Amino acid sequence: MFARKIRVLYIDSAQQKKACPLKWLDNFCMRNVADAGVFDNTLPLADGQMEIGSNVPLDKLAVAIEDWFHRQSYLAKDSKLSLEEMGRQTETKVSV
Repeated sequence: MFARKIRVLYIDSAQQKKACPLKWLDNFCMRNVADAGVFDNTLPLADGQMEIGSNVPLDKLAVAIEDWFHRQSYLAKDSKLSLEEMGRQTETKVSV
């Protein structure tokens, strides 16, 4: 079910990539389930790490997570989010 490993990073105002805290990821996954069924197959594991199902669109997930983090004031207005799918022959990266 959670076949894809994702690295979730945010880019701060100093343009440095940092792992999103587990608390932020857990908050998104728990709160977002009722709003969008497509994100039901998301599982936060650790700081900057999630597993997702094969039907979860990475680009839409990146937009939804970044929007949620901004609304919760986890991210500054000028901060961006970067998702990287790991474990495949080529990494898939999505930056919002």
